[in-house]
Amino acid sequence: MSNDKLVIQTKNWLVDNLPYEVMWMTKKGNIEYANKAFCKGLGYSQKELLSLTIYDINPRLQRDEWRDHWEEVSTQGSSNFKTYHQKKSGKLYEVEVFAQFFSNNGKKLICAIFFEITESSFYRNVLTAAEKMVHAGGWKLNLQDRSLIVTEETFKIFSVSDKEEIRPENVIKFFDHPTKLKTLVTGALRKAEVYDEVMSIKDAEGKKKWLRCTGQPIIVKDKVQKLIGVYQDITEQQSNAESLKLFKEVIDHSNDIVFIWQEDGSMLHCSDSAAHQLQYDTEELSKLTIYDLDSRIDRVWWKDHFEDIKKRKNFRMEWIATRKDGTKFPVEISVNYLFYKGLHLNCAILRDISERKKRDLELTEALEEVKSLKNQLEQENEYLQEEIQRGLNFENIICKSKNYATVLKQVEQVAPTATTTLITGESGTGKELLASAIHQNSNRKERPLIKVNCATLPKDLIESELFGHKKGAFTGAVENKVGKFKLADEGTLFLDEIGELPLDLQPKLLRVLQEGEFDPLGSTKTEKVDVRIVAATNRDLQAMIENGKFREDLFYRLNVFPIYNIPLRERREDIPLLAQFFLEKYSAKAGKYFKKLSKATIEALMKYSFPGNIRELENLIERAVILESGTTLKPGDWLPEVKTAIAKGDFKSFEETQKDYIIKVLDYTNWRVSGPSGAATILDMKAKTLFAKMKRLGIEKEVKVKSR
Repeated sequence: MSNDKLVIQTKNWLVDNLPYEVMWMTKKGNIEYANKAFCKGLGYSQKELLSLTIYDINPRLQRDEWRDHWEEVSTQGSSNFKTYHQKKSGKLYEVEVFAQFFSNNGKKLICAIFFEITESSFYRNVLTAAEKMVHAGGWKLNLQDRSLIVTEETFKIFSVSDKEEIRPENVIKFFDHPTKLKTLVTGALRKAEVYDEVMSIKDAEGKKKWLRCTGQPIIVKDKVQKLIGVYQDITEQQSNAESLKLFKEVIDHSNDIVFIWQEDGSMLHCSDSAAHQLQYDTEELSKLTIYDLDSRIDRVWWKDHFEDIKKRKNFRMEWIATRKDGTKFPVEISVNYLFYKGLHLNCAILRDISERKKRDLELTEALEEVKSLKNQLEQENEYLQEEIQRGLNFENIICKSKNYATVLKQVEQVAPTATTTLITGESGTGKELLASAIHQNSNRKERPLIKVNCATLPKDLIESELFGHKKGAFTGAVENKVGKFKLADEGTLFLDEIGELPLDLQPKLLRVLQEGEFDPLGSTKTEKVDVRIVAATNRDLQAMIENGKFREDLFYRLNVFPIYNIPLRERREDIPLLAQFFLEKYSAKAGKYFKKLSKATIEALMKYSFPGNIRELENLIERAVILESGTTLKPGDWLPEVKTAIAKGDFKSFEETQKDYIIKVLDYTNWRVSGPSGAATILDMKAKTLFAKMKRLGIEKEVKVKSR
């Protein structure tokens, strides 16, 4: 049932069940409507009363009196008086009458509310109730003294409290088209023209409303003396009317098939597009039942389906529709439950999804690809954000030491190239920092730096992490995964702890380095990538080669440009700088106020060997900030024990000692590397390994030029 019809039915029910006697009369005196109380009071049935006139129930009333009465009520809008009614039994009784002029669907009527004379004190309450029921407010303007009478409902309609706001000259500000209202009121005042128009307003609270505006001039001696009007809020009716109009427009012009089915399977309505798409003429289609249109549907199925509709109210389903010629096509049905005039209805909207189904297969792969790209972009973004937060670049590297300046020079040289780089050195020396510096100073800095710690990845997942996998490649692979190599495409991949890479996975890594391609797990499609590799390790890869734990060919592919990251003990000049940096960093985090290190603290730190290198120094300062207080960091229990301190004078590093020993052996063999009497035989290693170690340690034969 439409909203406007429901509203009308509700109002009729309210009027019919009022405890007061209500009757509607036409200009001729015919009884148009009588509520239950009026019928009961006179002793007639409603059907009997609707066949009578005002003269039948008031035998004392003359026809000229009725004409005058009609004129008075229609002119003034309302009237209150006393008269007599005659019951069906013939008994006369005195009543008080309140008469209100109104229009119902364009028909002009008088609504009369009757009270036995003993009940006349309630008529004003009834008037108010009637106004509220129909959302109508009345007003009367006396042009002689400019006095204004306004009913309570009028205030509510405009959301005002001052009746001065309702005066014609003031009320126009609420109207969306004030000129139109001004013209109507002017016509009523100057030409005695009656008006009845629908117009829109914004009330004092800014709420949009639709009003039916009526005005009736009262003429005395050929001159307009008074102006009586009514404002009726018809916003709801107007909205319903517009909705119904729009709905009809949509239905008539929709490309979708629209059916309204009754509970017995018969058709109540169908759209024009239904006949067109199903290849029927409209009249032929309208005579068919649901069983005629689809042979798969029987009465049992339809009954169950309809009960489901009543419970769920609305849902969607896919179906196969059949045209008149027997051809079939897929449709999506929007099923909606309606209740109208006591009927249970199914409004079914069918949309042809043939093209959608055709595209589904094409879209499946495309969506998977989009999903993979989305995952890739999300992961790239995560890595980029991580790098931004870390703030790692070449300028962040703290350095004063000449020894470490040599390392940074190597970074500066290799960074602009695409050369594979192997960074070696002890744990905690900052190999990741160097890798970041290489990337940030390369042509690939706009693409991500993807970091993989080979030591932390589970052995059974490392291949998937590096190369990705397809859905279903193994147990737990519930969706496609983009590998680190794909994420690093056109960027840099940092393989930390490369010495921990499983031996069976090393050939795949070698393939990527040599050919720039790989196969994700579970995929038959080879992926191409352009990735720069920077690897790092604290392991002796040459020793691992000798032990069969690392592929020699992979080593040489990684060791194109080796960088040895010297330990902290070989760059002692940087200890105060690094310690100061960490002091400021962790002071800020802990909410403390350390500004500098004391001279004694610096001296103690300079004496320590730092086997854990920069990482150990950082952890040491962080612990000190927590334990100590003040503005200057002084020595305390946080400092390493004396036994860990070194004596004056630095010992040579292992690398330096190894370098000196190799040079001594080479000098002994006259720099012969291979052969039975070569240095490699004496050192018990392969000639290739010795050559690689010499390159890494910077061992070159000095050429002495003879003087003349």
